[in-house]
Amino acid sequence: MSARLTKFGFTLIELLVVISIIGILATLVAANLNSARSRARDAQRKSDMRNVGTALRLYYNDKATYPTYPAQFAFGAEFISGTTTYMDMVPNDPLYNANDSPPIQYVYVRDEDGDGFTLKACLENASDSQGIAASGITCSSSWMFQVKQ
Repeated sequence: MSARLTKFGFTLIELLVVISIIGILATLVAANLNSARSRARDAQRKSDMRNVGTALRLYYNDKATYPTYPAQFAFGAEFISGTTTYMDMVPNDPLYNANDSPPIQYVYVRDEDGDGFTLKACLENASDSQGIAASGITCSSSWMFQVKQ
């Protein structure tokens, strides 16, 4: 009677195949997470631009002109005139860091006559359907979001 020897476990080749598959899946997940983060930051930028535009229009309704930059209005500061608070804090770009050279930030330009304004923000996702080609602002993707009044 011959005894059969049964071996349990995995061969080295099987382990390497499984580790390779896990590595490939991890790479795909990481790439999708980075893409989702950039799209979320772009959504935040567009929301910020709309909210700032609303505050600027409220100011215009009270003063019949838009504020000057940075004397009356600045990103990263309160937007207050007299006793009226238009925004507790005017937002900065989600990636804003004052130590960067130059820092990534939003752009506000008041028309010369004070009767209009343009807000601009760089977008990371160059395929965003609400974006336009960047002008008057340096964007790594050459794509921006603009609110114009």
